[in-house]
Amino acid sequence: MVPDAVGVLLAAGAGRRYGSPKVLAHDGDWLAAAVQALVDGGCAEVVVVLGAADTDVPAPARAVYAPDWQEGMSASLKAGLAAAGDAAFAVVHVVDTPDVGAEVVRAVLAAADATGLARAVFDGSPGHPVVFGREHWAAVAAGATGDKGAREFLRNRDDVIAVECSRWATGVDHDYR
Repeated sequence: MVPDAVGVLLAAGAGRRYGSPKVLAHDGDWLAAAVQALVDGGCAEVVVVLGAADTDVPAPARAVYAPDWQEGMSASLKAGLAAAGDAAFAVVHVVDTPDVGAEVVRAVLAAADATGLARAVFDGSPGHPVVFGREHWAAVAAGATGDKGAREFLRNRDDVIAVECSRWATGVDHDYR
């Protein structure tokens, strides 16, 4: 466990393409798996950002609400970072990548020490989780708009450490049933 790392699980969306909020998918199994991956991967705390659906979150996670969740992933990201407290790192993950486990979280978190920025890649394609050192949070939040999350912040940066994780997971996000 990294005592200064907080998992930020983005789970506020309505899941329009999926047909329902993904936080409720498979009777909450995706939610439980993502929380467990963050905890077992080294996060001392996990914050689950809710919006379109309200649900109980599995211990030891705590829920926060993104009141403007309809504005897209950026609203959830901002709410999650605001709830991350004094942690040195935020491990941002999404609820709809159920095969991403603790090995991926652990590898990406370990790589972030050098620059404060690391992200999982799967067969060369960027995915989640993404780790942001505290020194980057304000810039990440300022640049987050719509459904792009931190995409603009991360684009064209040469200090983001890419961690190839395809040996552990596909990283595929499930947009459709």
